[in-house]
Amino acid sequence: MNMKRWLNDLRMAEKKKPMPVLSFPSISLMGITVRELIADSETQARGMKLIADRVDALAAMSMMDLSVEAEAFGSQIRVSDEEVPTVTGSIVHSEEDAEALRVPAVGEGRTGNYIEAIGQAKKLIMDRPVFAGVIGPFSLAARLMDVSEAMICCYDEPDMVHCVMRKVTEFLIAYIQKYKKVCADGVVIAEPVTGILSPALAEEFSEPYSKQIVDTVQDEGFIVIYHNCGNNTIRMIDSILRVGASAYHFGNAISMHEMLKHIPQDIVAMGNVDPSMQFRNGTPDSVREETQRVLSECAKYPNFVISSGCDIPPMAPWENIDAFFEAVREFYAA
Repeated sequence: MNMKRWLNDLRMAEKKKPMPVLSFPSISLMGITVRELIADSETQARGMKLIADRVDALAAMSMMDLSVEAEAFGSQIRVSDEEVPTVTGSIVHSEEDAEALRVPAVGEGRTGNYIEAIGQAKKLIMDRPVFAGVIGPFSLAARLMDVSEAMICCYDEPDMVHCVMRKVTEFLIAYIQKYKKVCADGVVIAEPVTGILSPALAEEFSEPYSKQIVDTVQDEGFIVIYHNCGNNTIRMIDSILRVGASAYHFGNAISMHEMLKHIPQDIVAMGNVDPSMQFRNGTPDSVREETQRVLSECAKYPNFVISSGCDIPPMAPWENIDAFFEAVREFYAA
């Protein structure tokens, strides 16, 4: 599939399908736990197929599991039956640790399962693009160092941070290239921790590494969607756009309407119905109302695509998810 043409056709379409980050709620469709989902590639692919059969989304999206790459580097993770896995502790505490940090081979930990899942999903889902998901470089480095410590080290130990950044970038490029080999149509790079940096720090510690990844892996048949759900994204939008991704996805911490004023109309921008307050803890009526509000403010921009603000939580009720899709259909039918 020519994904650049797909994006252009999307911008030109008067009625746009939604593209939420929707994968983890497949557990309730299959009657399994998050623990079971993240452990098995066939189960992940089957879950993506069940979601694709149920909702009329623009694309099939893999899980936004921001623990899998850190686990491959050696981090400990916490797994539960109902919540997204999280990283516990840190493994880089000094410049010596950074220099000694081993770049894992792609396939270590659960990375091999996730690659296999996308390859299988591509064989099951034929009517829309299939996107893999990976963590962004600074967000991965911050998990290896501890987020709070990473923020401090940007000021006090910048060489250590850059050392870790070079290594995680090397790994992420190799990891994404494996997704290309199993015919993924693109990847969503989640770089949320960058969103809490100052614009100057984001420009130094995230932008060049994110751009290196995009420049290496993106082509006409494979696009990068850059996700950042931080509350500083509007302030750092020039830096974010210099990353060069084909499309951008923003969280509900900012006004999507305000963000769209800063996005060139030839670049697709997605967002940003609250995944926690609405999809997980709202009601069908509140989800419908919020979706209609975002659309009424943003749909006048031809490059806007309605989405969730971030990954929809595993235990989000399907009544709320269905209400989101119904609200989009109703809006464009009016």
